[in-house]
Amino acid sequence: MRLSAMRKFLEVIATSEEEAREAEAGGADRVELVRAFGTGGLTPDAHTIERVLHSVQIQIRVMVRESATLEAGADLERLCQRAREIAALQVDGLVFGFAKQGAIDVEATGRVLEAAPGANVTFHRAFDDAADPFRAIEQLKQFPQIDRILTSGGEGPWQERRRRLREWQAAAGERIRLLVAAGLCQCVLAGLRADDDLTEVHVGRAARVPRTVDGELRRDRVAALKSALG
Repeated sequence: MRLSAMRKFLEVIATSEEEAREAEAGGADRVELVRAFGTGGLTPDAHTIERVLHSVQIQIRVMVRESATLEAGADLERLCQRAREIAALQVDGLVFGFAKQGAIDVEATGRVLEAAPGANVTFHRAFDDAADPFRAIEQLKQFPQIDRILTSGGEGPWQERRRRLREWQAAAGERIRLLVAAGLCQCVLAGLRADDDLTEVHVGRAARVPRTVDGELRRDRVAALKSALG
């Protein structure tokens, strides 16, 4: 299917069963399930994952990240084990990504993918640490399991970021879709409403009241975001 034929798709960060329900009730299409949202998201426990899977019908992707660093380091074996365990729960996919010295950590990425060979994967914002995004995209295209790249489009005003995102999506092709990290700017959603190339949006604080990592995830905020996206 061509990207231009796809409807707009909203992913919302949730940290619990209750938040996942709120996201679904507001019209979210997918939840990224994490714990410790304030650190950028860490791996949730198995009990929480299972409760969420039994509570909502929308897609669930689960963060696999054992520390706040973007480098795999000494956590690699633990990451592999957690990826294996979570993939066995029949989630829609996993979320992880590793950068090292300004580039994608291809070795660590491959190790974790091997531990969960049947799982779809979102390569998260470690991508934004890559000095050469086009090289990073080509490296990630080597892994068939990676079907999403979460990115804000780099620094600068939205129009500049949007131009980069469109270029990166063209480089990624139809198999990998860019998942646009919208941040708190409504101009991002407005700018994506009529964009046929960038079809998936990721929000965290924007779905909360107040709009902080500690805010309450609310269905009315999710619904407003979905409406703005179109």
